[in-house]
Amino acid sequence: MDLSCQDWMAALPEELWDIPLTDLAIPGSHDAMSYCLDINSPLVRSESDFFRLLDRLFFCFTRPAIFKWATTQDKSIEEQLSMGIRFFDLRIAHKPNDLSSDLYFTHVIYTHLTVLETLLSVATWLESHPKEIVILACSHFEGMDDRCHESFIYSLKKLFGSKLCPRKESALTLRSLWASGYQVVLSYESQTAARHRELWPDIPYWWANQRTAEGVISHLDWNKDLGRPEGFFVAGLNLTADRYYITTNPKQSLRTLTFSNWECLKNWLEEQTPGSDHRSLNIIAGDFVGPLPLCSLVIALNQKLIRKNASQIKKHYKL
Repeated sequence: MDLSCQDWMAALPEELWDIPLTDLAIPGSHDAMSYCLDINSPLVRSESDFFRLLDRLFFCFTRPAIFKWATTQDKSIEEQLSMGIRFFDLRIAHKPNDLSSDLYFTHVIYTHLTVLETLLSVATWLESHPKEIVILACSHFEGMDDRCHESFIYSLKKLFGSKLCPRKESALTLRSLWASGYQVVLSYESQTAARHRELWPDIPYWWANQRTAEGVISHLDWNKDLGRPEGFFVAGLNLTADRYYITTNPKQSLRTLTFSNWECLKNWLEEQTPGSDHRSLNIIAGDFVGPLPLCSLVIALNQKLIRKNASQIKKHYKL
């Protein structure tokens, strides 16, 4: 199997076609759209009044810092798809004082690209890759009322149409999804989702909120000890720096922090196993998924499922 193949799901061995997607190892992109943040946009509504005041008074200092610490990706969504990313963390909001109905992605500030033009790119990509399945996790929704939600959901249904996999789909395997023509699992972190059979509930994300690889790994191992959720869930390999660290380390950025911790994260990742077991993983998301080989490492974990199944069959016949 070519692990760098942009059609890696289609290239998986047939032994994995009947394994639920919730048991496969799937590469994900944390804050997937932060590659196109608009440095001059307003702060998101959830930022504190104190930080807003600071930003107004010292804009020339705060904005470069925000930009280099809020930027978690440097590849476009089409490039991320082609590299093998199949889970996208999409944080969506309506800008304050914007009279249009346009929605944008956010991470402290807003993006240049709108949500619908970006998702149109995803739909177009899927047309050319009919055996690839994507999981779109839409969340946050700052500044959106019920009417805005319903309008957005209508647009999503129109955009993806028959590619949307309904949440009550029982057999969520590659073989069944290919047979049905479903290519999009759309998670929607809002109670509005309950009214729409095409939308899935929010997907748990194990976020460590730690600045070091050791801190992230400790948190993920703690969650593994508690046991994996039944459905989709995400183990986040992303690091987080607090504002004190950011202020006292002006030459650092999220990129330098991620790269300096990568070897430790990589070693831990290579030891993980997908599947239905108590301590198994499913979606594994990270930052800077282009320059770092997250995709190939996560996809390769699925080979362990083949070896495990072969071992179980061998054991069965010995009995």
